[in-house]
Amino acid sequence: MRVAWLGNFFTGASFSLVMPFMALYVEELGAPKNRVEWYAGLAVSLSALASALVAPVWGRLADRYGRKPMMIRASLVMTFTMGGLAFVPNVFWLLLLRVLNGLFSGYVPNSTALIASQAPRQHSGYALGTLATGVTAGSLIGPLLGGFLADLLGIRQVFLLVGFILLICNLMTVFFVKEDFQPMEKSDVMPTRQVLKKVKDRQVLLGLFVTSMIIQISAQSVAPILSLYIRHLGQRENLMFVSGLIVSAMGFSSMMSSSTLGKIGDKLGNHRLLLLALFYSFSMYVLCALSQSPLQLGIVRFLYGFGTGALMPSINSLLTKITPREGISRIFSYNQMFSNIGQVLGPFIGSAVATSLGYRSVFYVTSLIVFTNFVWSFTNFRKYLNVKEIV
Repeated sequence: MRVAWLGNFFTGASFSLVMPFMALYVEELGAPKNRVEWYAGLAVSLSALASALVAPVWGRLADRYGRKPMMIRASLVMTFTMGGLAFVPNVFWLLLLRVLNGLFSGYVPNSTALIASQAPRQHSGYALGTLATGVTAGSLIGPLLGGFLADLLGIRQVFLLVGFILLICNLMTVFFVKEDFQPMEKSDVMPTRQVLKKVKDRQVLLGLFVTSMIIQISAQSVAPILSLYIRHLGQRENLMFVSGLIVSAMGFSSMMSSSTLGKIGDKLGNHRLLLLALFYSFSMYVLCALSQSPLQLGIVRFLYGFGTGALMPSINSLLTKITPREGISRIFSYNQMFSNIGQVLGPFIGSAVATSLGYRSVFYVTSLIVFTNFVWSFTNFRKYLNVKEIV
């Protein structure tokens, strides 16, 4: 788990390192001035969309050959697709490499499936909560270092550094990750239809998939307008620095709490913790909309991180407990597919609402989406509220 955590950390850091200056790089590659934001958005969303389309394929292969080979495959290809961005001559090649990056991604969901399949059932919430802090920590450090390194070394050199980081991740996975798995013949792999039949509650399964999508929609819907909202609240000086602090505040509290909340979920019941976290998240989005200053917004975002620290570990632990071991990689790959769809939809929803209704309305609409998900999840879990686990 320690090596998987480091791999997730490096993966999270490598992606978030380049996001702060993607628009500047698109501009440097000669994109038309009035299309820079469009191409920068495509560079981010195309990778997520491509990943969503092929995730079930990689999940089936993981159930046949093991999760470790899929982790090695993902980190090796991403070494070249991310490092290769340093050499692209124009925006077309940038977008092509971003699509390839999405098609061959999958390190994080496969490492999650690996830990989920091997961790003791009664400690799965703690194990998956701890693992989740790796990506969070990497995603936090990435933006803080990305801008500094781009100014110091240049944008293209940062892409080379990211490629080197992913190569280290690949070598660590090859030599240090251990998996107790025997590859199977194609005929011996349980068909996906049978995997779904053996799931303990398919309505809950669908609800968990949708919740993963909603988590990403809610996170990404506010991302395009957050710095603009901070300026709207009166921040004029050091806008980028203050925006970075407010963005990072949620990640820090989430990283601090994931392992502990995972333990609480193991004792309380992950389905109960998930319901509490969803209602808490709804409340935090309403408070974000009501914030009157950047300081208030920063405090609310920090408090909100304690909710996000419970959401994904709870979902991953519940998926582990209701899914047959023979198909766990496919179930996690479908969950990743829904998450990627949320990453694609979120920015479009946020931008559309902000354009037509204003910045505060983005938070109100997002809170309504989360509350709707809470009501649906409560309906799915209502017959399990008197038991510790879904059985």
